[in-house]
Amino acid sequence: MRDYIEFHERSIAKGYLITFRCYGTWLHGDERGSVDRRWYNHYGTPMIKADAETEKRKAGQMKHEAFQLGSAERKVVDNAIREVCDVRGYGLFALNVRTNHVHVVAGNSGKPERMMDSFKAYATKALRNNGLLGMDAKAWSRHGSTRYLWTEEHISIAVDYVVNQQGKDLPKFE
Repeated sequence: MRDYIEFHERSIAKGYLITFRCYGTWLHGDERGSVDRRWYNHYGTPMIKADAETEKRKAGQMKHEAFQLGSAERKVVDNAIREVCDVRGYGLFALNVRTNHVHVVAGNSGKPERMMDSFKAYATKALRNNGLLGMDAKAWSRHGSTRYLWTEEHISIAVDYVVNQQGKDLPKFE
């Protein structure tokens, strides 16, 4: 019986590290590397290598302007994600809204992809309602990253990463 309990405890994530980027701010070919949906998105596989020509081609294929988050936008996105967590009952461990991406460490028994979709939808609606994003503009890149956090230690590491390892602090919200 104990083996079943231990397996069950390990098979349900205690939380998720969810990251999503602003549209057009990190394209394939970028010097930081990237992943795609087909070949370069599996554990242990290499990232897509930096290539200025690929990045230029991807920029030319964009259907919308690149979107970045200024102080006002960051505040709106922060508030929207906190609202999602309150409304849906997600446990929020950490949140960091940067100029070109968002990190959320949250817990829920559901799927992290659905959580990310909710974060993006609420944030987009709030940006539009506050006149910070046009009706035809695109705020977010497709999908994002959803990492499963299996233990309290994993959550602590993710929280430290989100709160303390994102580079210099951005100006506080206005």
